[in-house]
Amino acid sequence: MQYITQSYTYTYEVKQSKFIAHFVPIKLFKKKLEELQLDHPKARHFVTAQRYLNEYEQIVEHSSDDGEPKGTSGKPSLMVLQGQNIIESGVIIVRYFGGTKLGTGGLVRAYSEAVNGVINLASLQIYKKEIVQKIILAYNDVRRVEYACQNAYVTIVEKQFLDEVIFILKGKEESVISLLDELQRVVKTL
Repeated sequence: MQYITQSYTYTYEVKQSKFIAHFVPIKLFKKKLEELQLDHPKARHFVTAQRYLNEYEQIVEHSSDDGEPKGTSGKPSLMVLQGQNIIESGVIIVRYFGGTKLGTGGLVRAYSEAVNGVINLASLQIYKKEIVQKIILAYNDVRRVEYACQNAYVTIVEKQFLDEVIFILKGKEESVISLLDELQRVVKTL
């Protein structure tokens, strides 16, 4: 699975109609759609497709034709995202009508081309599952564990200083496992 960390834009034109595709990380999707609707008041359609993971690591998908004939825009755009195995991302295609009707096949091709074009511009990252792990350590090992976490690109989400120190860690599964192996004499897992 792949995802993006920044936004990309690509414009595809066919028969004087403009299809402006915006490829955005899912956390920016809703805000970007609102901005585009304000920035493009004369646009005819704002077609969307998105794929993201829910809290159970299941892929959730949505698409909207936004007034285009049913199944000619949102679904083909979503299918491009599926075909590229893209998650945690969405695409918004702003359409300006050029005066010539494209027909259902023409619309499917145009939206698919716009989405493929913007994906080809993007720098895709490989998705790796993150896990959360709670550990217990002694006060005199805090600096050592913090340093090891930083080097392993594991985030310390929370620190609790009680009788012993409790850290809640979050990071890529293999990084957390490797870190725990390295610190096995210093920390206990919960």
